[in-house]
Amino acid sequence: MEIIDPHMHMVSRSADDYARARRAGIECCIEPAFWSGTDKRHAGSFFDYFEQIIDFETARAERAGGMDHYVTIGLEPKEANYREMAEEVLDRLPEYLDRENVVGLGEIGFDQGTDDEEWAFRTQLRMAEERELPVIIHTPHTDKPEGTERIVDIIEDEGVTQERIVIDHNTAETIETSLTTDCWVGFTLYPGKIEDEAAIDLLEEYGTDKMLFNSAADWDPSDPLAVPKARDKMLDRGWDREDVKKVVFDNPYEFFDQSPNFTYER
Repeated sequence: MEIIDPHMHMVSRSADDYARARRAGIECCIEPAFWSGTDKRHAGSFFDYFEQIIDFETARAERAGGMDHYVTIGLEPKEANYREMAEEVLDRLPEYLDRENVVGLGEIGFDQGTDDEEWAFRTQLRMAEERELPVIIHTPHTDKPEGTERIVDIIEDEGVTQERIVIDHNTAETIETSLTTDCWVGFTLYPGKIEDEAAIDLLEEYGTDKMLFNSAADWDPSDPLAVPKARDKMLDRGWDREDVKKVVFDNPYEFFDQSPNFTYER
């Protein structure tokens, strides 16, 4: 069963991880711009990073794993708190959103919930709306239920197209808030966030419509094979193959197929 993983930070992984992921069934991955372990101190650091994931990682995915690789570009909330630098990054963000294999904007959202984070969040929601691009939203690690409610309030206040947004990093504490919207709902299968068994339990309770599984695959303990492992656990638990495919392939395909630059052929 082929898989699309809509949240793989492969800049932090080895070439072997691409090959392993491809053998496990991942034919396509989307790499969102994210906080890469230390705060960037200069706007130029962002632009170098964007270039790396747009060009080098796309070529490396093909070379190492025969995998289609796309990216989303954005200013992650943690670094929005360096306001002067953040303004410089957002001034140039549109030119990166127009690049050939950029299929959306993200990750954006909240980290500490500051005014600067809200400014960057609202600004980027409007940028994506103008370009009719999909958006990946990062719900905060601390005060997650309150942060998710605030994210939903801002989405509604901005009046942006909810069908082009995925609210990610959901848990049992946030899923009902996310489901009050027309947004897609993502689960990041990652130690300390949500384990695959718990995410599968939530799907059994709330259904599979607009639900996505993804991995984190970043610098910390994480697993680029998290989605195929969850696929296997769903099958072992007696899920119908078509229902599993909906979560790990059809839903992410339908979400990113809203982007004009997403050219993966199913």
